[in-house]
Amino acid sequence: MILKSFFIAILIVLLVPVSYAGNLEDALQASESGNHQKAYQLLMIEAAAGEPLAQYNLGVMYENGRGVPRDHQEAVKWYRLAAEQGYALSQYNLGAMYENGLGVMQDDKEAVKWYHLAAEQGEARAQFNLGVMYQNKRGVSRDYQEAVKWYRLAAEQGDARAQSNLGVLYANGQGVSESYEDAYAWWAVAAANGEETALKNMAVLKEMMTPQAIERGQLLAVDTLARLNNQLIQPEMPSRINQEKQAK
Repeated sequence: MILKSFFIAILIVLLVPVSYAGNLEDALQASESGNHQKAYQLLMIEAAAGEPLAQYNLGVMYENGRGVPRDHQEAVKWYRLAAEQGYALSQYNLGAMYENGLGVMQDDKEAVKWYHLAAEQGEARAQFNLGVMYQNKRGVSRDYQEAVKWYRLAAEQGDARAQSNLGVLYANGQGVSESYEDAYAWWAVAAANGEETALKNMAVLKEMMTPQAIERGQLLAVDTLARLNNQLIQPEMPSRINQEKQAK
């Protein structure tokens, strides 16, 4: 029996673009210096004026208790305002709030709705979570082909969890033709990116493969890693504030 990895890991990252003016710039500087209360005050001015980046950042501050008491309902309020303007990170975070019942009633269908909107804009974590929802019949009918679609999109962006789960679907022939070579390759890629479950799955799968099949899987993994590394090379990222929320 192939080990399966169906974990949903939520990582919320507060991103700030390269350049912006006025209160947003001052808010970034205040936050980087640890003055979260000042950052909050400046963001509130812009958020009240309808700026989605400020609304998103306020949501993160309320969710994590940075400069304000932790308040999930307020976080949802600000995420929703930015999400309704099409801000992908807020759509993703709002989906996470619905999935986990934080500040709102737990609702997988609403989670799927917001994950879809973020995933369609290329948000890899939303694509991964959407794959999980389709694979596990959460808020949608079970659809392995859809799970493969969204896992593959996230995997191509370097998401190790999506790479690992894509390997599971290849190993079990769910949503794709069964292929131990492809499963081995995606698990090797995921393991190279730090996904321990993939490494365990590879050990089990190797017992079921011929030496020739293992060699083909290894070559496929090398090619996949080279391709992904090449397409993931990007210019230096802008300054940003990072905040993490542990997996539920």
